[in-house]
Amino acid sequence: MPDTATPAAPPTVLAVIPARGGSKGVPAKNLASVAGVPLVARAVRACLGARNVTHVVVSTDDSGIAAAARTAGAEAVARPAAIAGDTATSEAAVLHAMDAFEAGHGRAADVVLLVQCTSPFLTSAEIAETVERITSGAADTAFTAAPSHGFLWRDAPDGSADGATGVNHDKAHRPRRQDREPEYLETGAVYAMDAAGFRSHEHRFFGRTALVVTDPARVLEIDDPHDLARARALAPLLDTPATPGFADVDAVVLDFDGTQTDDRVHLDAEGREFVSAHRGDGLGIAALRRAGLPVLILSTEQNAVVAARARKLKIPVLHGIDRKDRALKEWCEAEGIDPQRVLYAGNDVNDLPCFHLVGWPVAVSSAHDSVRAAARAVTVTPGGSGAIREIAAWLLGPELNTPHS
Repeated sequence: MPDTATPAAPPTVLAVIPARGGSKGVPAKNLASVAGVPLVARAVRACLGARNVTHVVVSTDDSGIAAAARTAGAEAVARPAAIAGDTATSEAAVLHAMDAFEAGHGRAADVVLLVQCTSPFLTSAEIAETVERITSGAADTAFTAAPSHGFLWRDAPDGSADGATGVNHDKAHRPRRQDREPEYLETGAVYAMDAAGFRSHEHRFFGRTALVVTDPARVLEIDDPHDLARARALAPLLDTPATPGFADVDAVVLDFDGTQTDDRVHLDAEGREFVSAHRGDGLGIAALRRAGLPVLILSTEQNAVVAARARKLKIPVLHGIDRKDRALKEWCEAEGIDPQRVLYAGNDVNDLPCFHLVGWPVAVSSAHDSVRAAARAVTVTPGGSGAIREIAAWLLGPELNTPHS
């Protein structure tokens, strides 16, 4: 007789991301952006990208974090004040989120993850591997760890005759790195647990524990502003380059000087200003208009040149703007466009407030270093040399690609 047994359902894997609103080291830390994406959203995306994670929940006491979590594709669970203070444990938040998930979905999780959004370079592959350790039966708990070859020391108490002593070595014997037993540093990024075992033990290291070894270069935990600055500097090196497609964007907003020009100004004897624009950018903007995407020029300078260029391109312009982010927010509200669905292209520090407002902050390749670090995507082409045409090609297809010659 043919085998008619029903195949077993895949395990329910619940990723819980604790993200409180209060942070003393970095105010509003979990909403701070790295490469144009809030930390909480980076964690959500990493979880959603893991092949074996079925549900992602953000546990928070902050409405802004909850909104960012939902925008990124996660569910948000309101964390009670009793487990949202400085002394509250992550385990308490995970247990509460498990209860909320079970009540809302009518079933319990088989595997639960604790994922920290303060580890910005955690990958989906690492998350999937920690889950695999549990679902395969190899371990009850698993966590990410990085190889460590450092010699650790413990400082001597006052009056000690021996001075500082080695923690993981004998200071009288310094073996070569290749002769030492491997050691691993807990990254703090992700922990996976058998859900029933976690409920029973209420901590993350019960039973048999497995390591998931990660690249030390990707290990960074954000606790203070210096950590955040390092993450922003490292993001262009460690993140997989990403560019938006047509389905990701509902509007395109463009800075002018340095983005549609090379940032130089030519003056004649009467003080009249002249700038150079790239014809390819005009072609790209015309293609965006034909595709039905609203396009806006937003410029700090009150300049007849900006207005003339906008008229030629047949797109609206807001210029002479002191607060570009405020003007952009008001424009989005008037047009009924979600800022998270806006691509904003800029080149200098006065564009950064707009970068923090939109879902797709884009820097031209000639942008200031701080702007490139804050961008979610960076063009290959410099401002004034066809960068806008390159952006149009991301959205509309390679036939608009700008030659690099």
